[in-house]
Amino acid sequence: MAGVEQRAVRTPWVPLLHRVVKTVRSRRLFEPGHHLLVALSGGPDSVALLTLLHRLAPRWRLRLTAVHFNYRLRGTESDEDEAFVVSLCEALGISLHCRTLDVRARARRVSLQAEARELRYGAMMTLAGECGADRIVLGHTADDQAETVLLWMLRGSGLAGLAGMPAVREGLIVRPLYEVRRRDIVAYLTQSGQSYRQDSSNRKPVYVRNRIRHELIPVMNQIAPSAIDALCRLADLCRDDEQYLEAQVAGLASSMLREDGQGGWSVERGVVQALPVALQRRLLREALRRCHTSRRPPAFATIEAVRALLFKQTSSARLSLKSVQAAVTGERLHLAPRFILAGPVEREPAAIGVILPVPSHTEWAGTGQQIRVQLVTIEQVCRPPRSQAWSMVVDADRVGGPLKLRSWQRGDRFFPAGMKGRSKKLQDLFVDLKVPKAKRNRIPLLVSQDGIVGVLGYRQDERFGVGASTRNCLIISIGDSLVKEGVR
Repeated sequence: MAGVEQRAVRTPWVPLLHRVVKTVRSRRLFEPGHHLLVALSGGPDSVALLTLLHRLAPRWRLRLTAVHFNYRLRGTESDEDEAFVVSLCEALGISLHCRTLDVRARARRVSLQAEARELRYGAMMTLAGECGADRIVLGHTADDQAETVLLWMLRGSGLAGLAGMPAVREGLIVRPLYEVRRRDIVAYLTQSGQSYRQDSSNRKPVYVRNRIRHELIPVMNQIAPSAIDALCRLADLCRDDEQYLEAQVAGLASSMLREDGQGGWSVERGVVQALPVALQRRLLREALRRCHTSRRPPAFATIEAVRALLFKQTSSARLSLKSVQAAVTGERLHLAPRFILAGPVEREPAAIGVILPVPSHTEWAGTGQQIRVQLVTIEQVCRPPRSQAWSMVVDADRVGGPLKLRSWQRGDRFFPAGMKGRSKKLQDLFVDLKVPKAKRNRIPLLVSQDGIVGVLGYRQDERFGVGASTRNCLIISIGDSLVKEGVR
């Protein structure tokens, strides 16, 4: 009609999208205007997630990028999954990154599924840095949460395992389908006429999770129809309790654990004995975790073995565990990696160095720490997530040539920030900071063709610092291993 302004008609949201938006808002998963990196396997959950976010994108001004990982574990089926997600993203007009991850080529420390998960998380974090994504978005549902809780329960886990998967991890990884049932996902896809892929390995009873999904949960639903909701509620309650207790232990650890000069940690026996049993276990768990090269939490049996040693009626005793040595001397308990208490320290990793791409996410073999390099503009510099224990910011344009990680070599010298242009030998720095000799060879150095950029975890070189003319920055941060009990 003439003279009447025409308004753009908004496409109504499907009911499931309203529920997802409610979760996003209540748990503060992401905000309008964010760039989201969406993990897309091709299965029903990830396909539903991507199409729901695609519906939300115009109104929330979201920028979507998808990533697909092909592990080459299921032959042609894996390739068909990849072809499907390529076709889906082309139809939706969404940028897609396909990555091949060779799980079998890695030295196996954990199960194949855990190894694939660790590879996947590392690759996603690297890609998020490369494309400037604000969040990494995963398609885990309430059913996945319930399965995870049961899986950790069957392993005899404590609160950390029973807490399951967090809705937000490290301020970066989010799960918008966290409160959505799998049956509602399938109903939405069916009503929308949207196809998806089925992973044949999800039916194999050889995997414990599959037996929980197809055998245990159906029986539980017969006994209690709200079993899934109850397990998810249990996870939320356990997570709140776990966060409180971890905060208490962090305070205890800072005041009670002491680095003993041999690369390990020690604690006064009597003080630990006076604690409630729950805090005894948690404090010892933290001390043992610090001694593990990959910072993995110890098994319950390991904690109990050390706790038994703690209460021995003797002033001298020693216990040799898989990766840690424990010893009682007088009134103190000493914990250290086996190679430190058992004999000479090997120089590892090799001083030759490992090339560090920009951006990247790399595990340093000397300590098992995760080292992340991000390229940002000066305006984008912000504080790293709380999961990152240490960070530094350097002028990207001042760093010449490829970056490398390597260990300390005798004669190394750099210009520590705050020393007004004076150089210092690393050996003297280690002496000043009281860094044990056994630990020095495991500390990662970030170097370029122009010299040492930083002694990671300790000092950065002031020659590469941010100045008034800085436009582009590198943020180098250190965090613990990605795989922790109860965290996926």
